[in-house]
Amino acid sequence: MTDAVTTDTKTTGADIDAAAGVIRAGGLVAMPTETVYGLAANACDDNAVARIFEAKGRPRFNPLIVHVAGLDMTARYAEISPLAEKLAAAFWPGALTLVLPRRPAQNADCPLSLLVSAGLDTVALRAPNHPVAQNLIAATGRPLAAPSANRSGTVSPTQAAHVRQSLGDAVEMILDGGSCSVGVESTIVKVDGDQAILLRPGGIARAEIEAVISAPLADAPKSAKPDAPGMLTSHYAPAARLRLDAAAPLEGEAFLGFGALADDGPYALNLSPAGNLREAAANLFAHMRKLDALCAAHGLSGIAAAPIPTEGLGEAINDRLARAAAPKSS
Repeated sequence: MTDAVTTDTKTTGADIDAAAGVIRAGGLVAMPTETVYGLAANACDDNAVARIFEAKGRPRFNPLIVHVAGLDMTARYAEISPLAEKLAAAFWPGALTLVLPRRPAQNADCPLSLLVSAGLDTVALRAPNHPVAQNLIAATGRPLAAPSANRSGTVSPTQAAHVRQSLGDAVEMILDGGSCSVGVESTIVKVDGDQAILLRPGGIARAEIEAVISAPLADAPKSAKPDAPGMLTSHYAPAARLRLDAAAPLEGEAFLGFGALADDGPYALNLSPAGNLREAAANLFAHMRKLDALCAAHGLSGIAAAPIPTEGLGEAINDRLARAAAPKSS
């Protein structure tokens, strides 16, 4: 197993080259992005993509996001409508994933694995806004399938240490890019003709997208089978029980505060004392992990979470908290 890179943000060119070699050989590399850490593999290698599902314990019906350098690489694998091009021009590289129709005739040198689409005739693509991720894509010369680098359904990783805690030796190499600046997963929008459909709120607020397209985003229809990652009812969950919209913790609970709703006890963390939703999003998963560990160490009954405003990035934060609090499937 290749040694993990653990020198804060100082991933070197040699590290990138080594990671590219791992991916070309069919291996798995955890890479930082601005949203969360991704578990990257060659998206054109069926066996490598299957290893992602195996490492994460991820259901095969749950599609993966494919990370690309930009629109030129996207055009090899997906049909880009004028609306999709407009969205990419406005938000790429960045925290927007576009779900687009797969091209029937793909790049002959590197056809996308059918596994990334989980049987759908669409593919989810994103150009990450992180130099390590972009350099890794360039070094491999391949699109990278890269869901979050953690066990399926658990709290997403925003630091390299979270990857090691969750996946252990299931990943050959971890590239350390420090803490993720956005801290929640990308917003996912499906482009269907001239309509844009919000499949998952995320690091780009609904209002920002609607301002670019000069139209409201349609909401995703209810479906038993997810059209994109992050749409399962129970997801992003700590081991401890999570109670939402709590003004204060009950006795024996840890507390995830926000703004003025804070608890100064030993088992409390505040997502943003200033009530800043961008700061709260960046802290969400790391704070949930810390409180989950406190619950386990001190025998606490669960985590109480303060209410979060629903505007802007609050939509994505509330989505993650609701899925984290949902009953886990057996």
